[in-house]
Amino acid sequence: MIRRSTQPALLGGPPAVTVDEPEAAIWPQVSREDEKAVVRVLRSGELSLHPETRRLEADYRRLTGRRCALAHCNGTAALLAAFFALDLKPGDEVLVPSATFWASVVPMLWVGAVPVFCDVEDQRLGLDPEDVERKITSRSRALVVVHLFGLPARMRALRDVARRHGLKIIEDASHAHGASWHGRPCGSLGDVSVFSLQSNKLAPAGEGGVLLTDRLSVMQRAVSLGDMMRAMRLDGPLARLSGTTFGIKTRLAPLSAALGRSQLKRLSENNARRADNLEYLSSHLKRLGITVFSAPRHARRVYFAYVVRPRELTPGRKGRPPVDLALLVEALKAEGCRASAIRYPMLHQQPLFRQGIFRQIARLPQDVGPRDYAVRLPRTEAMSRELIQLPAFHSASRTLLDQYAQAFEKVLDNADAVAGAGHEGSAAGSRRARAVGRRR
Repeated sequence: MIRRSTQPALLGGPPAVTVDEPEAAIWPQVSREDEKAVVRVLRSGELSLHPETRRLEADYRRLTGRRCALAHCNGTAALLAAFFALDLKPGDEVLVPSATFWASVVPMLWVGAVPVFCDVEDQRLGLDPEDVERKITSRSRALVVVHLFGLPARMRALRDVARRHGLKIIEDASHAHGASWHGRPCGSLGDVSVFSLQSNKLAPAGEGGVLLTDRLSVMQRAVSLGDMMRAMRLDGPLARLSGTTFGIKTRLAPLSAALGRSQLKRLSENNARRADNLEYLSSHLKRLGITVFSAPRHARRVYFAYVVRPRELTPGRKGRPPVDLALLVEALKAEGCRASAIRYPMLHQQPLFRQGIFRQIARLPQDVGPRDYAVRLPRTEAMSRELIQLPAFHSASRTLLDQYAQAFEKVLDNADAVAGAGHEGSAAGSRRARAVGRRR
């Protein structure tokens, strides 16, 4: 990378990113093979019960080495099935992260379970095992582990906590198709695990989800929730529900299964391409003092999303306050970068919990569960102030990646001037960024 620090574009300098690669950040990438797979199912005329769905489940059993797989219409439905399948009772507490998509948490309310929000650790952005253990009570029954952005969580410590306290683990591996921990695939690390196949996931089906477990009883209970045709073939006490299930329908459409299978065949290739691009960019950003969240040696991460933490966003740099995240993002946008704050709002601050609205779903008596969610999660809250999200760069030239690094260099080398620009500078930068966008 050629070091060329100049005046930031926000303050009137030329933008660093001039290469026009519109395909670099587009996802999903749909191939002719994807189209053929979907058309084969479409022309079969069987659009509800085609065997392609079972084949997708077999693919995920092979991917994870698990005994049982059950496809769902989306990842949210699969997570609901996971909470239901573990037979959680009203008032049971589940320890969860706040820094995640809402589907990792909210579906448990429909079975009456109560989320207890825990902080993250700042190396891998997953649940902090120490905070989890502090918040365990006599009502605790399970914990939700999310491999956020494709970075495997601290599974050894979390599994130790779960074992000591008799807790089940729900593993949300929706960001982690192809990631692994100590050689074990993500998706094989919980009592029940879930992948989302939504369109921006690493093996997309448009919409879809897969529940995975090694316990047949968990699988059968998940079937009884919302897959009537399979429920008709259940043995034992659950067979009496075969005519109704539990009143919802969670079955995956075969057209989505066809796309999901075709995309899954290219998972390793696509993950390798993203990793090559982003590790190249990371090598340059690290030299600028930027935290890039690399995996430890015993884990392999994937890049569902690419987030970084610039040093200027953390307090204490030479005794000066941190630069405002919105202003730093605005400066990067002025350079031509596709940059943003992380997109997930902190769940513990949402009205559903803060205002007690969750009780309308969970239907809990007033003496059961938290009366309010006015909790402080300092590291989770710091994430929202300090992390910048960039494209995951499924495809990108080295020139484009170099220019992104140069954009960060320009902005960070002039962080004090950017911070001093204030609202007027940000407004001018916005106009310039829009003008650059139109030219590109």
